[in-house]
Amino acid sequence: MKIVHVIHSIDAEGGGLQAVAMRLAAAQSLMGHDIHLVGYGDSNAKGRMFEAARAIPGFDGVYLHIMARTDSMELVLCLDGRTVLNDVLRHTDMVHLHGVWEPMLKLAASLARRAKIPYCICPAGMLDLWSLQQKAWKKRTALKLGYRKMLDEAHFIHALNADEVDLMAPLALKAPKHIIPNGVFAEEFAPLPQQGLFRRDIEFADDRRFVLFLSRLHYKKGLDILAKAFRIVADACPDVDLVVAGPDGGSLAGFTALVRDLRLSDRVRIVGPIYGPAKLQAIVDAACFCLPSRQEGFSIAITEALACGTPAVITHNCHFPEVATADAGLVVALDPTEVADALIAILGDVAMTRRMGKNGRALVLENYTWPKIAAMTLNAYCAEAAVDG
Repeated sequence: MKIVHVIHSIDAEGGGLQAVAMRLAAAQSLMGHDIHLVGYGDSNAKGRMFEAARAIPGFDGVYLHIMARTDSMELVLCLDGRTVLNDVLRHTDMVHLHGVWEPMLKLAASLARRAKIPYCICPAGMLDLWSLQQKAWKKRTALKLGYRKMLDEAHFIHALNADEVDLMAPLALKAPKHIIPNGVFAEEFAPLPQQGLFRRDIEFADDRRFVLFLSRLHYKKGLDILAKAFRIVADACPDVDLVVAGPDGGSLAGFTALVRDLRLSDRVRIVGPIYGPAKLQAIVDAACFCLPSRQEGFSIAITEALACGTPAVITHNCHFPEVATADAGLVVALDPTEVADALIAILGDVAMTRRMGKNGRALVLENYTWPKIAAMTLNAYCAEAAVDG
């Protein structure tokens, strides 16, 4: 089966969307399918992509079609994109779109419809109420200018969890919905990195512990909530610092100012983006992982933290209640005090930390692995094809 994955940008700094597209493509390639990945990326973006891809099993079997021209005219008109897609889509059985609000994705859907090639769309949380309220007028206009047609005529919508299906319900989209989560490759987590490597690289004191935030530094990730929560944690746990890792998504300056205003500058380390082995080294060295997001589809960072045996504190807005039901961490409201209380509880109980770490690793490796997820996508492709037939 020839499957073409299309994503606006292949840059690993874009976060989970890129990580998912790369890993799903790799997992399908390992199943013996002819897999192609199409997206934009300049030389720096390609470098970050290949760095992130080094540990992904099967990614070397994916055919890459990367458009280097990323000026605003190209990203709107997709002139190079059209040329590449017209070539790549020949003899294609399925097109898998990652994201929603990009001209490249709308073009790919239009070309697929014209060629009578089925396509599915993974919105990755972009169609829930919170997301639709961000730049709402632009999205309402976009829906009228072809994006609703793109969504309605999809073979199916690839939702990441049941909450996402419910949260996009007000749009009344016509396409069927299939729930297919994200996951990990077990090979990336066996064996886990040796503890202490990340500490050494950032010259972190041996007698101190740290809470790890690992994601884009973006408003929706709740960095302001985390800073206020950590003000409470810092007083209760004098040996604990906060390490913030990830590319700037527009919130670095504001977060830095808030840390300064809260008199936390000596307790917070901002280390920038980390990829590949360095990312897992950071997770295994952390005492706890924290992602107090306002909105998530299905966070790769959370699954990676759990797979590393690191307990997690997340918000209900992450839509991953299994973290709590599996006793792999704590799920709380989007409130600084609740986040702080959860962190303090885990940091203060060694037995709880070990138990949650063990449970989280089992939860992910038993239920959320890319080979299983790739098989689910293939079943969804075929199921809808049978209905259409």
